[in-house]
Amino acid sequence: MTFHSPIGAGSPTITMSTVASPLPSSAEGRSAMSKIVLITGASSGLGAATAQALAGAGHTAYAGIGPDSGRSPGGIAELDGYARTRGTRLRPLALDVADQRSVSAAVRDITAEAGRIDVVIHTMGPVPRGPVESFTPYQLAQIYDAHVLSTQRVNRAVLPQMRERQDGLLVWVVPSGHRADAAPYLALHSEAVTVIDHLAASYAKELTGFGIETSIIVSGSLMPDTGQHLRLVYPDDTETAEAYEGRYPGLVDRVDVTLAEQAGTGADVAQTARAIAAVVDGPKGSRPLRVAAGSPSDGPGIGSVGSGG
Repeated sequence: MTFHSPIGAGSPTITMSTVASPLPSSAEGRSAMSKIVLITGASSGLGAATAQALAGAGHTAYAGIGPDSGRSPGGIAELDGYARTRGTRLRPLALDVADQRSVSAAVRDITAEAGRIDVVIHTMGPVPRGPVESFTPYQLAQIYDAHVLSTQRVNRAVLPQMRERQDGLLVWVVPSGHRADAAPYLALHSEAVTVIDHLAASYAKELTGFGIETSIIVSGSLMPDTGQHLRLVYPDDTETAEAYEGRYPGLVDRVDVTLAEQAGTGADVAQTARAIAAVVDGPKGSRPLRVAAGSPSDGPGIGSVGSGG
């Protein structure tokens, strides 16, 4: 699976009006426990599963659909069908996290319709696979943008209203076992995830005084999406990549086998989505900084969500 098109290419035409089930016109019409949630990267995989889990739990889930959604049209149709058949408040909308104008427009539209955004859920970006040297500087910039700058664009658009209300929740999803030396040819993915982890922890400290909480969901697999929905970034410098293949014959194939083995199953994705929903449902002040989805607690400040519903 390739992911060569520039991140930030044209966005799909998706509007909030594509899904029925209108929102109540006033705050009194909503449950006090119901949250307005924005999910990035929700066209398929974990993002879609999370949107469905939250909508099923009674929250209003705005599922951000990015410009790469053409690779997973079934996921978009599934979201539409889920919302229509179940009457849930699941609302797909165009959200290109690589474009500040798209992010600002999405946040503005959600706020105009729902009155606020209570929760932002940052899903994972694409997975670079190959020797570090074979990725061009432009590709590295794209990878950094997809994982790090994208979250900053969304946060800067949403956090002012959360700070004003002294209330809100940021949720970040990271895979388990993302050390840079854990597997060859996956170093750029590990580095990107490590930066995200540190960024989330820094936000947690800085936002506490504004009454805004942060939770980091650690998925039970190296790749938090299923192999079917895994987005891979291959090196543009194929000549250099071939030189490495000549020196280490068959290594890239073994890495691909590892990726397939360590990508989440459908059950893993559903379990991580339930973990996210449980954090959103949790009362303010009780949410742990880190939640190991489906794994036992492994340290202070780490919660656990098992396989139960």
